[in-house]
Amino acid sequence: MTHPSSKTVAPGETATFSATATGTGPLNYQWERDGTAISNATAASYTTSPASPADNGAKFRVVVSNSAGQATSNAATLSVSSVVGGASPLDVVTYHNDVARTGQNLNETVLNLANVNSTTFGKVRSLPVDGKVDAQPLYLGQLAIGGATHNVVYVATEHGSVYAFDADAGTQLWKVSTLGAGEVPSDTRGCDQVTPEIGITATPVIDRARGVIYVVAMSKSGTTYFQRLHALDTRTGAELFNGPKNITASFPGTGDNSSNGNVIFDPAQYKERAALLLLNGVVYTTWASHCDIRPYTGWIMGYNQTTLEQTSVFNVVPNGSAGAIWMSDTGPAADSAGNIYLLDANGDFGTTLNPSGFPANGNYGNAFLKISTSGGLAVADYFEMQNQQQENDSDADLGSGGALVLPDLTDESGNVHHLSVGAGKDGHIYVVNRDAMGKFNPGSNNVYQDLTGVLGGGIWGMPAYFNATLYYGAVGDAIKAFKITNAKLSTGRVGQTSNTFRYPGTTPSISANGTSNGMVWAVENTTPSVLHAYDASNLHELYNSNQAGSRDQLGAGNKFITPTIANGKVYVGTTNSVEVFGLLP
Repeated sequence: MTHPSSKTVAPGETATFSATATGTGPLNYQWERDGTAISNATAASYTTSPASPADNGAKFRVVVSNSAGQATSNAATLSVSSVVGGASPLDVVTYHNDVARTGQNLNETVLNLANVNSTTFGKVRSLPVDGKVDAQPLYLGQLAIGGATHNVVYVATEHGSVYAFDADAGTQLWKVSTLGAGEVPSDTRGCDQVTPEIGITATPVIDRARGVIYVVAMSKSGTTYFQRLHALDTRTGAELFNGPKNITASFPGTGDNSSNGNVIFDPAQYKERAALLLLNGVVYTTWASHCDIRPYTGWIMGYNQTTLEQTSVFNVVPNGSAGAIWMSDTGPAADSAGNIYLLDANGDFGTTLNPSGFPANGNYGNAFLKISTSGGLAVADYFEMQNQQQENDSDADLGSGGALVLPDLTDESGNVHHLSVGAGKDGHIYVVNRDAMGKFNPGSNNVYQDLTGVLGGGIWGMPAYFNATLYYGAVGDAIKAFKITNAKLSTGRVGQTSNTFRYPGTTPSISANGTSNGMVWAVENTTPSVLHAYDASNLHELYNSNQAGSRDQLGAGNKFITPTIANGKVYVGTTNSVEVFGLLP
């Protein structure tokens, strides 16, 4: 037998253990973690969920059996390190910190429960930019630029610009425009969702190893509109891989804007609103409409990260209309097997199902989707509410929310569950089994858990996850904490903030040092907007940016802002800057 090798990964990364055995077939494989069998881990290799510091030291082995007996491999150790392959423990390279979209930075060693208060913590500087900041700022630690080492924060604006700032000194390292010659950012396209201009809305994604930040930008020249994928050098801002790449697409179907048996992607009718996802060498983009202005459908596209060539296209409503993917500027999530999870908006859903339980016409409007990426894009599974038509008719769909992939959870019988969670405008929290999501039944919601009445409003955003707890911030509601026990979400809150959040509610972020000094950070969309920090264990408020009078105050509210916490600083996007908070001098 060839035994599995020990692996070292950073928090948020996965590890793959492999073994080979010889003998009379068939050979049966069963992987174990710390001596306990792992559900559905019955192949010659096993890939873990995104790692956290709590996984450090876990032992993995495989038992191989056939008709003659069984053999057990040596145990391999999983080490969760702060630095792997040149990555810095300070890095924030994607929306909500990892592809599972947990929102947790577990490497924060500067900020803690004792020093985040209005006496020792506050606004330390402002980073002025040329437009509204709707994308979450990203961060690379200890990056060599021009012979010096910098901690770098990256900011994208709706004016179509990308900035790199020294995170410690606040100096601008570089700035580039994504506008072509003679172009300007897009107008609002008759919609008030992104104003006063549309340039870069979606949070970019960074590949530190290759030194690239990937950005999607919208622009126009006269009456011609463009959507482009850019690959920028993280050190200089220079275009890489012969970029940028104009985004075009078609997909078989007879739905909105179809021609000769294909629906056609019209760049004027869409904006890239949800964050980019980098997964297994492919940059995935997902597309939102301008309000509900037809014609439009729901698109997912993949691009090779080193050639920028389009590798895959999928449409979730190819034979109907609507079904946009906007998710309130959150981002599609992914699991360790390379599946993508997202919630799409109101749109046609095919209630006539094929023998496998999938819509016969291929329309998945207002659905919680699992998209396979192996061999192209396809719906691998889904969940649709029993009252989907009512929700579509009243614009009470799931599409305002983002999905979060939970770590593997074990119930009271030792069974391992693979779960994801999402919520939208109807105020339900839907917990789905990623191995059997429930599909559609007009008589009932066939879903792992459906929590009703626990949120005070709809969700325009997504939760954060930390220490077996989910934190949700609904419209007009407090941030509420829901505990996970025995692979089930508590049916009532276990804590809540003393203040509430007006539209659009809030998407929290987490900072912690491993499992200690956990803090929940959230921005309130008021004028002035307010940064809040809470103790993650009880949601007691530690700090808000109004406590010190005008010293720390933010400008006018900016919806859908998700704060970034890295290396003792908190970065908050505004209408014309990124405000930086940290320990006061």
